[in-house]
Amino acid sequence: MYKTVIIKYSPKAKEMALKIEETANQMEHDGFELITCSIMPSAKGILVFRKQDETMLGK
Repeated sequence: MYKTVIIKYSPKAKEMALKIEETANQMEHDGFELITCSIMPSAKGILVFRKQDETMLGK
């Protein structure tokens, strides 16, 4: 299962990094793994997460 999250307009690098970190930590808590992150020229971020299917994990 994949999930995409959009980080709202954040023109400052430190602000964007903090929002990415917070989102990634929350998603990891929910069982998702960050796959990729892209920063757009519009100062928005696109984060793609993956959640392993429990049947694939042998559980």
